[in-house]
Amino acid sequence: MPFTHHPTFVTISVIRVNPWTLYSTSTRDAYFCTMVDYLVVGLGLAGISFCEKLEAEGKSFRVISDNSQQASLVAGGLYNPVILKRFTMAWKAKEQLEKAMPFYQGLERKLNVKLDEKIPVLRKFASIEEQNTWFEAADKPGLDYFLSTNIIKNENPSIDAPFGFGEVKHTGRIHTNTLIASYGEYLEQNGLLQKETFDFSCSEAFNDHISYKSIKAKQIVFATGYGLKNSPFFNYLPLNGTKGELLTIKAPDYKETRVVKSSVFTIPLGDDLYLVGATYKWKDKTNMPTEDAKNELLEKLKTFLQCDFEIVNHVAGIRPTVVDRRPLVGQHPEHKNMYVLNGFGSRGVMIAPYASEQLFDYIETGNELDSEINIDRFTKKYYSN
Repeated sequence: MPFTHHPTFVTISVIRVNPWTLYSTSTRDAYFCTMVDYLVVGLGLAGISFCEKLEAEGKSFRVISDNSQQASLVAGGLYNPVILKRFTMAWKAKEQLEKAMPFYQGLERKLNVKLDEKIPVLRKFASIEEQNTWFEAADKPGLDYFLSTNIIKNENPSIDAPFGFGEVKHTGRIHTNTLIASYGEYLEQNGLLQKETFDFSCSEAFNDHISYKSIKAKQIVFATGYGLKNSPFFNYLPLNGTKGELLTIKAPDYKETRVVKSSVFTIPLGDDLYLVGATYKWKDKTNMPTEDAKNELLEKLKTFLQCDFEIVNHVAGIRPTVVDRRPLVGQHPEHKNMYVLNGFGSRGVMIAPYASEQLFDYIETGNELDSEINIDRFTKKYYSN
């Protein structure tokens, strides 16, 4: 751990830098403030959601981001409350959607961009038995709101689906690439974003604030996705990381306007383009696309897609997944002005606004965090390291 304990403060060596080489005259004063309320590290879905909460509550903040974590950028961006492999409700899905939809609508107005695309999600049935299981699930409280009981007959000659589809209602897609790019521009225009890799050797932690280069903040929040593994403070957390890869294909004869989920999903992008995904690999922790994953996606895609296509793009990223499949939110066991907002897995679009509000209320009002996301559940692991 680079921080050393002291009765009144915790300190490490600081690298002094010439501010004139880092910032233009127009933005210099924005960074050289006496104190801001928050320093947010990371600008994926988690970081954006927390920044929005800070701005809504009138808190001052700065952001450090190097865009090194690709999970938000390569995600399909779907918000789907149902786990379609088992026909069960995702964790707190309805609560999350109730917060997420107004959140993204507000961002559309603020950034003047289109982010939310309402689009049905169809689950291809493999048998009569799966149809029956779907109907049973649709009768359960909670799921009845999301699962249609009408079997949709396949009328697309490019899909092999003799047993038809079930439809998930209240679904859609957030254009995450547009969101991240537009929000970064918004922060830059307001002198709030510093594009660099967070350097722990350029930090000091005191009882009442954090100092990073020229920035002083009362609190610091790490929202760095799988990059959290590089943190000397939170690397004790069981953030496993799961690599996911996506293809973009061009299929002029597919003519599908809905998301289709079989062994893989296809998401229409327009202009005959479709996202195809995704893979789940636990050992490879690089952002490099692989031939094995491409072949796996193609093999699964060809089990139901009956038309010609060509691959036009192939991307990869590491999802910030956790051993117990719950987010990582809360306060460092020793450094009380350090917090983490992470571990959203493949459902960041839905979870991020909900978890950000939880963390803000915990810091500012003392509200208890949901016990399922509170990193206190791993405190013993911290002290055993």
